[in-house]
Amino acid sequence: MKVADFDYYLPEELIAQEPVEPRDASRLLVVHRKTGQLEHRVFRDIVEYLLPGDVLIINDTKVIPARLYGRKKDTGGQVELLLLRRINRDLWETLVRPGRRVRPGTWLEFGDGRLLAEVEDATPAGGRIVRFVYEGVFETILDELGQMPLPPYIHKELADRNRYQTVYAREEGSAAAPTAGLHFTPGLLDKIKEKGVAIHPITLHVGLGTFRPVKVEEVAEHKMHSEYYSISEETANAIAAAKEAGGKVIAVGTTTTRTLEAAAHKHGRVTADSGWTDIFIYPGFQFRVVDALITNFHLPRSTLLMLVSALAGRDLILHAYRVAVERRYRFFSFGDAMLIL
Repeated sequence: MKVADFDYYLPEELIAQEPVEPRDASRLLVVHRKTGQLEHRVFRDIVEYLLPGDVLIINDTKVIPARLYGRKKDTGGQVELLLLRRINRDLWETLVRPGRRVRPGTWLEFGDGRLLAEVEDATPAGGRIVRFVYEGVFETILDELGQMPLPPYIHKELADRNRYQTVYAREEGSAAAPTAGLHFTPGLLDKIKEKGVAIHPITLHVGLGTFRPVKVEEVAEHKMHSEYYSISEETANAIAAAKEAGGKVIAVGTTTTRTLEAAAHKHGRVTADSGWTDIFIYPGFQFRVVDALITNFHLPRSTLLMLVSALAGRDLILHAYRVAVERRYRFFSFGDAMLIL
């Protein structure tokens, strides 16, 4: 299976540069796997497709202001640092630009020296391990100096950084938002609960896997970057109860899907668990948990497009994407949504 098999044409003007208001006013393309039928709705209509006894699983990770702009202490050269994963209290895995000029032993400074970082090592994926030096509370300093790590295809400045968070974000640690969840409002979540649908969280901190492009020709040769996940006993029990009663497990986003399927493939079913996963889902994958998926429209040749193709079939997904382009849907992080049933 070739990576080129997951390419499609997208006019640049369809890449959403800002979110719609209110959140649940985005468009929704409903894809019926069994019939191939496509429906064009508004996101708040999603309540109509959920049934009593279903369980909606959300990712409650919270994006940190992970992008820092500073300079090299010795030369004054400008650098950009993206925090990916906290290894321990002050040690982080990061991406640095320009990376080739930032070697181990280099000191970086941010905020006129309020935050210092020593580059300790390089990673196999091309990142850098850095140790921060500062006075005070790291999270407070990061909140003041850092910026939200918007994807590179978004060129418009975000007026409200909370708009790149889900309304249910709780657990800090992500370098990118689980964007399928950006469409939910507190009121919409209440309507879903009122219908008899249980809502439960998992956590997966989004890291390098989201930013890393697929550079190989053969899909199976791509290696995913490990990301941390956590599933509570309450969530695991809710999934088991829904399955036993014949309800659907609806995953909000590809991060939620990867978490649930990683746990199920590890234990045979979803159990309370935490750890690291590099699960790569592409066509041929056997889903054990997820019955339906709420997701955004993904980049050509991306692992996320491969994941939704694994669930709905490549031909149906690429057809749906062609229709979405014709109908002028908005794409990527701040774009419209898709419900795969």
